[in-house]
Amino acid sequence: MWLVFLKELKELLRDRKTMFFMIALPIIVFPLIIGVVTYFSGKAIKDIESKVLTYSVVGEEFAPNLVSQLAAAKEFQRVDLKEETDLSQWVQNENADFVLVIPDNYGDNPLTNGQVVLQLYLNDAKLNMVEKRLSQIIDEIALSNQSAAFTQLSLTDVQQKALLDPIIINKVDVADQRENWGAKIGGIIPYLVFILCLQGSMIPATDLGAGEKERGTLETLLISPIERHKLVLGKFLTIAFAGVTSALVTVASMAVWGIVLSQGMAIAMVADFMGAISLLDFLLMFLMLIPVAAIFAAVLLSLSIYARSFKEAQGYMTPMVMFVIVPVILAMLPGVELKGGWAWVPLTNVALAIKELIKGTMDYVQLVAILGSTAAIAIAALGFCVYWFDKEKVLFR
Repeated sequence: MWLVFLKELKELLRDRKTMFFMIALPIIVFPLIIGVVTYFSGKAIKDIESKVLTYSVVGEEFAPNLVSQLAAAKEFQRVDLKEETDLSQWVQNENADFVLVIPDNYGDNPLTNGQVVLQLYLNDAKLNMVEKRLSQIIDEIALSNQSAAFTQLSLTDVQQKALLDPIIINKVDVADQRENWGAKIGGIIPYLVFILCLQGSMIPATDLGAGEKERGTLETLLISPIERHKLVLGKFLTIAFAGVTSALVTVASMAVWGIVLSQGMAIAMVADFMGAISLLDFLLMFLMLIPVAAIFAAVLLSLSIYARSFKEAQGYMTPMVMFVIVPVILAMLPGVELKGGWAWVPLTNVALAIKELIKGTMDYVQLVAILGSTAAIAIAALGFCVYWFDKEKVLFR
């Protein structure tokens, strides 16, 4: 078995495609993609924030003060509008970024004018800063009018606050920063780890089963004095090693890039969050991924052995991605927690446990159910793989 394992491992390390999925993808490519997306997203938002917005006004005679403040603002540029113009079409044709319609009851005294409703025509399907910028000017005028009205009514500060907010809810969040961030991003991490673990196993599994058939080397291997179940175990260990290595590299890359980003970009919040995740938590994540990698290895090798060619094996393995994604999506659903029956559902329980470890709320007793159920599935899948490899009608289809 070990002889087969070492032979397959040497061939695995010579395969550049496998090394790319195992090492380069989690260490360099994924962080690079995330970094590029973050950079261009930030740049796009910055460009939108600095863009001068064009506007038109209807009913300017009712609010000379507001119109003059808009004209004085550097981030706005007025575009004259003809009478009886279709305002929606005017904005749709991009003649202006927005049109502000001022009603005839506009005034400084809300006690006599009542509530003033300004109509804003804009294309809100686009990312824009219209409402935010406009609110900065209008809110200031509204607050001034409001304050003047309160003074006219001779209301004290306490009465003014009570009228503005008769009842308020003062939220006291008992969750710490780690739990808050863990709840938000903890569901995405298992998705990436599982997919990378599967990708890391898929290429060697294809090569060690269907690849051997296609090259005509399987027959040579079968007439060797090595027992058939040891051949399967050697191949299984090679594929599982690739998957575990991929998982280990992913978890290590996640930890290192988190620390580097937080230190390099001086993001104290990220540094505190990464610092709160202990080495034990990362170790437990890795340990839980070992039976997961074993399940992937056994199932992928069974499919590869059954396939007649490399191409056919890839066709069988591609739907495996869906079988991996569904349990992770279940772990993201509201109300699904690592307790009761969910702790025994393979893959979903590991995804939930990784999320809990990141949040810092892990119930370590559940590790018995997690490791027990995933290890049982892995052993059953490996048993089937050994049985499958012993069938002549499967090997020589």
